[in-house]
Amino acid sequence: MQYRSLGRTGVQVSTLALGAMNFGAMARTGQDEGGAIIDAALEAGINLIDTADMYSQGESEQIVGKAIAGRRDDLVLATKATLPMGPDRNQQGGSRRWLVTALDDSLRRLGVDHVDLYQIHRWDPATSDEETLSALTDLQRAGKIRYFGSSTFPAYRIVQSQWAAREHHLSRYVTEQPSYSILQRGIETHVLPATQEYGMGVLAWSPLASGWLSGAIRAGQEISTYRAGLLQQRFDLTVPANRARLDAVEQLVKVADQAGLTLIQLALGFVTAHPGVTSAIIGPRTLDHLHSQVAAADTVLSADVLDAIDAIVAPGVDLAPDEKIDTPPSLLDASLRRR
Repeated sequence: MQYRSLGRTGVQVSTLALGAMNFGAMARTGQDEGGAIIDAALEAGINLIDTADMYSQGESEQIVGKAIAGRRDDLVLATKATLPMGPDRNQQGGSRRWLVTALDDSLRRLGVDHVDLYQIHRWDPATSDEETLSALTDLQRAGKIRYFGSSTFPAYRIVQSQWAAREHHLSRYVTEQPSYSILQRGIETHVLPATQEYGMGVLAWSPLASGWLSGAIRAGQEISTYRAGLLQQRFDLTVPANRARLDAVEQLVKVADQAGLTLIQLALGFVTAHPGVTSAIIGPRTLDHLHSQVAAADTVLSADVLDAIDAIVAPGVDLAPDEKIDTPPSLLDASLRRR
């Protein structure tokens, strides 16, 4: 396992991080299997675990908390907030009122007195940067969080939040967690240059593109009922973007074979090859998934292999642009357009 500094914090984290989104009812990975995955991940050298309050409505945090009991200090623990956690309209967002409550709830579920990294899961356009950063700074000073970061922020929001922190003399986001894979390279255009400019750590989620780069989705191969049921539109091969992804995968398999790698090794090695990326977050549902992904921990791609990937999916290109979730609200909500 390789390790890198988390931005400019000095904290050393593994280049593969364990994501716990699949722990809990959503992906049917319960306490026993989730605990076994965590045990195996730590044994393999992974020292960063990333979860969120809304993953299976808190169940993921509970599974992680029970699994790490007694060895909390051996790992870097990260969680997130802002997405809805209940029917009340104030059980979400980036307000001080909610973040203070959400963090206390997460600490209780995790069974710890602090988290190392607390992340704003999505930018909240209804809340000012000063409000959110002020709350996070106070939580940091109270010792409940060591650092805080953003997740899936567009580049202009990364820049704006860094400016706001300096303008109001507050602590700043030290990490960003964007979606990044061979098939979704859009962040190379603006996001990664911005994070590099500000010395932010980058924790890339979905490096296997929701399974497209796991080897489970191939031409002439039936898509599992799990994927077809959970994310039907994302795997519908009548959708042009999905056909483009499938075509790219078939070409990438040939590149991996020629390099003596699995497709997973190629995919994860690509993400961690970028100098602006700190860690690739893997999200195994089973121990077998974990083992196949940890096998990529020391993968280093040659320049020839990286050039071959660029010829299949050009730098800065998203093959499924409609799946971007950092689009400004004014482009998604007709009532906000031209205002």
